[in-house]
Amino acid sequence: MKAFKSTPTKAATALDQPARITTESVRAYLADLSARGRSVATVRGYASRLRTLWEDLPPDKLVRRETLVDWQNKLLDRGYSPGSVNIHLSAANGLLEYMGRRDLQLVGQLDAVPEIQPELTRTEYLRLLQTARTLGRERIYLMVKVLALTGIRVGELPLLTAEAVETGWLSVSGEQRPIPGCLRRELLDYIARNGIRSGPVFVSRNGRSLQRTQVTAEIQSLSRDARVEAAKCTPRGLQRLYRATQAEIENDIRLLTARSYEQMLNTEQLAVGWENT
Repeated sequence: MKAFKSTPTKAATALDQPARITTESVRAYLADLSARGRSVATVRGYASRLRTLWEDLPPDKLVRRETLVDWQNKLLDRGYSPGSVNIHLSAANGLLEYMGRRDLQLVGQLDAVPEIQPELTRTEYLRLLQTARTLGRERIYLMVKVLALTGIRVGELPLLTAEAVETGWLSVSGEQRPIPGCLRRELLDYIARNGIRSGPVFVSRNGRSLQRTQVTAEIQSLSRDARVEAAKCTPRGLQRLYRATQAEIENDIRLLTARSYEQMLNTEQLAVGWENT
């Protein structure tokens, strides 16, 4: 879904200058919400959304007139629903109003009618890879794998450079993401065979960065050959697969941790429990 083209409000301040978001301003705003009677759950929700904003801001933590538009698009690219994006923007707008910077707010809401997005399963993802391998389509094989194993947006593919593959790390919005070893080995081999010495790994014939439409079209073409529902086979679908896989693994780890902790406590109880006196 394309981002709603919203326009920031007219400046409420004399100078059209960026605003710096600080931890102090966020804490003060959250304290103000509490003082105005907002529930603990509501304040926690605002805190979570503003934490996401903070992490997505550039290192200087400056909000400019285009910042919230860019953030809106970034959230959509990550697979956030329009309703969720609206809630995040509401928190950001509230903070800016508290700071006296209504000129930097983003006015207008996305269509929050929920869209039913079919989810790509891990089995279907593997079928895409198998089909690409069978057909000898190495580039789309690697692009699908990169999107599914790193969770980057299609617009961030140019960040996957020969230099990044060499180090094994991707720098995305100030965050360092590891390139899985199995993927890195395949990319290094691809880079060597194609004589890529520096710069983006995936480029068009004229050496320019691939457009979103081109990447999507190649994935859709592969989906038809693999007989996987086309609606599932999009860059965002691969990102959702990444997040779902990560969430499932993290949940398994939490369960394992809880069980190990319970087992440790039971062992200690046998040794020093009151009932054993």
